[in-house]
Amino acid sequence: MAPKFHTLNVAEVRRETDDAVSIAFQVPDDLREDYRFVPGQYLTLRATVDGRDIRRSYSICSGPADNDLRVAIRKVEGGLFSSFANEGITAGDPVQVMTPDGRFTFDADPDRAGSYVAFAAGSGITPILSIVKAVLTGEPKSEMTLVYGNRTTQSVIFREELEDLKNRFPTRLTLMHVLSRETMDVPLLSGRIDTEKAEALLGGLIDVAATDAWWLCGPEEMIGNVSTALKAHGVTPDRIRFELFTPASDGNPKPKRVAKPGEELPVRHIGVIIDGHRINFDMVDDGTAILDAALDNRADLPFACKGGMCCTCRCRLVEGEVTMDKTYALDDDEIAAGFVLSCQATPVTDTVVLDFDQR
Repeated sequence: MAPKFHTLNVAEVRRETDDAVSIAFQVPDDLREDYRFVPGQYLTLRATVDGRDIRRSYSICSGPADNDLRVAIRKVEGGLFSSFANEGITAGDPVQVMTPDGRFTFDADPDRAGSYVAFAAGSGITPILSIVKAVLTGEPKSEMTLVYGNRTTQSVIFREELEDLKNRFPTRLTLMHVLSRETMDVPLLSGRIDTEKAEALLGGLIDVAATDAWWLCGPEEMIGNVSTALKAHGVTPDRIRFELFTPASDGNPKPKRVAKPGEELPVRHIGVIIDGHRINFDMVDDGTAILDAALDNRADLPFACKGGMCCTCRCRLVEGEVTMDKTYALDDDEIAAGFVLSCQATPVTDTVVLDFDQR
């Protein structure tokens, strides 16, 4: 079923760094099952900021054993929601919070003895921290290596919590901080996580052959650099999971195509199915995404980034054809199975039907 918003009260706002906070939410007993999460998933938060309806997705940093529902938000220059969260949200405030979503996840198996490696940069640590906790508390025979890139020591989100985990699990957690603007005692840990740096780490401090799975989270450039290095070392794509952290589109719709003189743009017939109900409407095929057209027709559909990065607006194409600009949140198997991102989908055929109950 499609994820839903509920109003949750803020339990705590914790200052993690000068430009980042973590926010914990109170979950009523009757919603606990709705907000049960898998490590690596995210929450979409919704608020009215400067008169605009803004939604943003933030990964859950809590572990399964924490009895906590918490996200971390780093302030981004010019970011409406991140600025609001860092400066305007306080304990006790009501916030609209969508139920957990996302597939950058880890399911712990207490009988498994695995060896895992994660690369994170900046706020990309958020889902990785949840996964690290799940490995350490849920798989007592497994080991985890975390390579975490930041500018300086002071900009490291969850620095104390990570050190605490290292002290609690000294033989099972290997923690490597890579700092771009500070000189480290080990030269290999100074600088940015580029392809050369990743190659050096994989050739020296990390046993590639012994690693069962890899998680990458951060800017697209970092993910590309590490992925290139991993593939050069023979790591197959099925062992690499990644999630991009990029600025959202601020909810702006795609630019519309203007008809040429004497041209009439076709009208498409759209159906969207959500919560067992079907909403029908017509839209001009002018490059507008089906999600934006549906919202204009008062269809309350789930979405967050509108940039193809998250999978909040994921649904199944059950009739017709569409084209998509960006498909970062979908893999090839999902696309082959008919899943689309409605924020990126524009109609190709006269009739298109999307089912949000099939996610």
